[in-house]
Amino acid sequence: MIHVACALIEKDNQLLICQRSAEMKLPLKWEFPGGKQEEAESLEECLLREVEEELSLNVTIHKPLTKVEYHYPDFSLTLYPYLCSIKSGKLSVNEHEQVQWVDPVDLWKYDWANADLPIIEEYIRTTRETI
Repeated sequence: MIHVACALIEKDNQLLICQRSAEMKLPLKWEFPGGKQEEAESLEECLLREVEEELSLNVTIHKPLTKVEYHYPDFSLTLYPYLCSIKSGKLSVNEHEQVQWVDPVDLWKYDWANADLPIIEEYIRTTRETI
């Protein structure tokens, strides 16, 4: 089981989403930025490191969402999503095909990695409750 932390980075009522490169597993699928937890690293440390590596951003972690276990044909993962905001840095696309700021109502228009779908559902449901 691979443990992956991912960031739902909010800014101006939009979320940052990333498209995987053609060379990655799940090529050109959309996902939230993040990556694999390394040994002796907390999920929060993993998230901060991965967002810095992938996007050159430092984020503030606000709260976790519900973890997702997903089994793809050739690997399984547990995805740990966190609501975040930008603390500092200038957005740079270091690993992905592209990144976009999107309105949450438009999230379903993208071709997502399957493990991210329950996260989108929870995010939309919980943000509606707080409006």
